[in-house]
Amino acid sequence: MQNNLTIVLEDRNFLGQLCGANDENLRVFEEILGARVLTRGNELTIESGNEETNEQFREMIEHLVEYAQTGHLPGPDLIRAVAGSLNNQSDQTLLKENFINIPGSGKIFPRGIHQAYYINGMSTKDIAFGVGPAGTGKTFLAVAHALQEVLGKKQKKLILTRPVVEAGESLGYLPGDLVQKINPYLRPLYDAMDALIPCEMINKLEENRIIEIAPLAYMRGRNLANCYIILDEAQNTTREQMKMFLTRIGENSKAVITGDITQIDLPSSRKSGLLHVAKILKHIKDIHFSFFDAGDVVRNPLIKKIIRAYEAEKDR
Repeated sequence: MQNNLTIVLEDRNFLGQLCGANDENLRVFEEILGARVLTRGNELTIESGNEETNEQFREMIEHLVEYAQTGHLPGPDLIRAVAGSLNNQSDQTLLKENFINIPGSGKIFPRGIHQAYYINGMSTKDIAFGVGPAGTGKTFLAVAHALQEVLGKKQKKLILTRPVVEAGESLGYLPGDLVQKINPYLRPLYDAMDALIPCEMINKLEENRIIEIAPLAYMRGRNLANCYIILDEAQNTTREQMKMFLTRIGENSKAVITGDITQIDLPSSRKSGLLHVAKILKHIKDIHFSFFDAGDVVRNPLIKKIIRAYEAEKDR
């Protein structure tokens, strides 16, 4: 006799959120648990015939209800993260307690345990590194956390910087002043801001010099105090540039450094500062490192397959 488990949910709206668009979340439950999941009215039923699987399903639903009460709605990434952390209380705590709250714009929740660990690192350490492939949310979360700190008046200024590695076109030939020349290189950071706060607010912050663009080459000699600094595309810094940047960080400042070590555009004769710093600073307790892989990609499921295909080709 089949041993089904039926869970009755008080809130039918939450049941719809739990199922996801076109029942995509139910398919994730079925993939994880290896059993069919059905809905009827305000009931959720798993046809597993297995007490252990039923209990796992019950625990997942209980945790997802708790997340929803804080505003963290279920999606495929969260469901997989909850399933993977059921037997790890510290992971559960990280997922539940770490989020970003941007004044006037709402909360940003982690979509996996590595993102939760990353948010925790940015919140508790003055220097944090996010290293991993495209689409893992490392730049987006860095910008979100920076806006939380700046709009919440914890930091006076947000400084955006990155190394300019030219690909066939010199900055000198691009039109405009220095800021206009560097702007295209910082587009990913602005894309993240556009998704988080209104464009009018971004313009106002720039006009009031609360957001500053600072090309990495022009950082030498500065003392960056009372500000939040994001260094993006750090895989393209040299060792000397990385050391120079890290030693600019002044009193009451935070810095987040992001990069993808699989996309280094430096000439072969130059060594990546990000690769170097990950080796020599990873044992310093006051500095946080988060490392993402293809399994952490949240931008588009197809990106995971593309990254893994490149990784497989590299190993041949």
